[in-house]
Amino acid sequence: MFTEIRDGIKLPEKMRAMLVSSFIFLALYGAVLGSTHSLWQALSSAGKLPVLFLATLIVCSPTLYFFNVLFGSSQSLTQNVALILTAITVTAVLLLSFAPITLFFLLTTSGYQFFKLLNVGIFALSGWMGVLFLSQGMRIVSAAGKEGASSRANVVRLWILLYGFVGSQMAWILRPFIGAPSMKFELFRQLGGNFYSNVLLSLGEMFGLFLVR
Repeated sequence: MFTEIRDGIKLPEKMRAMLVSSFIFLALYGAVLGSTHSLWQALSSAGKLPVLFLATLIVCSPTLYFFNVLFGSSQSLTQNVALILTAITVTAVLLLSFAPITLFFLLTTSGYQFFKLLNVGIFALSGWMGVLFLSQGMRIVSAAGKEGASSRANVVRLWILLYGFVGSQMAWILRPFIGAPSMKFELFRQLGGNFYSNVLLSLGEMFGLFLVR
């Protein structure tokens, strides 16, 4: 797969297949997330989860491309997008594989904060595995030597940090995906706060460290 991306073989077909499969897998997992609240939330999350990943791809792809150009890579923008799509597709497949576990905890626990943090962990693990595939793909697609390999590793690290920050903020903008049981269905919530402070508050509430109103 990565060798064919390097050689530019049937890139449009590969990208189209990865887009379709990742959209379907992410939509299915989004529906599982939203089913904790209501039918409308399940439908909403099924639509928003693919948008989250694809919007993050659109925002971050130019940065990866220009980082690579800066460090002497000859990869085209299309090749970079194809590499990122492999990471998203791997993430989507892993998320779908976690769906039975998510359903198990959905049926056996009523703790909203626990369920939310469980899914944060699932997304983090799946996303990390996806970027590992991206790193592997960049090693294969790039023809750089040892010095270039070091620069490429720095590019991947910088881009992973950027991708994580953009993705988490995009998720915060598009929330809710699960939906608090005490609140009515909302397609989007008002902006305010950030993803990381909310995770800390959820941890505090779950372990009784803070009084959250």
